[in-house]
Amino acid sequence: MPTTSPVLYLMVGLPGTGKTTEARRIETQQQALRLTKDEWIKALYGPANPEAASDVVEGRLVEIGLRALELGVSVVLDFGLWGRDERSALRQAAADLGAAAQIHYLELAPDEQRRRLDARQAREPETTWPMSDEELRGWAREFSVPTPGELDGTEAVDSPPEGFASWAAWRAHRWPAALR
Repeated sequence: MPTTSPVLYLMVGLPGTGKTTEARRIETQQQALRLTKDEWIKALYGPANPEAASDVVEGRLVEIGLRALELGVSVVLDFGLWGRDERSALRQAAADLGAAAQIHYLELAPDEQRRRLDARQAREPETTWPMSDEELRGWAREFSVPTPGELDGTEAVDSPPEGFASWAAWRAHRWPAALR
């Protein structure tokens, strides 16, 4: 039985920034359960990457991760978490379970990101999907960089967005349990 509170490690960053490498390091060093979305999508859908499945797979991983925290097991969620709302919802969920949350933000200059993605595609095409420069630029525009207070844990979790009574309600909407 663990003698310390579990930790929810949130891997935050765009594709190719090193999130999974860092998640594997944390998994080993902290004896945490690592949940990497791309591995699950690849296992379930092979070369396809259906957009409709992404939120559901993330939702299942969130639920598995939260259950593991309840059982006292630290968890690494590895799927980008581009939005502040996503990070706030998960920070609150961890707090509700008596667990800590740590954000690990990884960033790269766009040219190094492109180089890493091309190298990974050439070396291990079965682990990734092709990504165009246009997609990368669009994703960078969508990405909300974590604040210093999010990163060091000093910033309070935001209130849920308008229309949601709780972060749990927002999570259920953001990460549906099944394809719609």
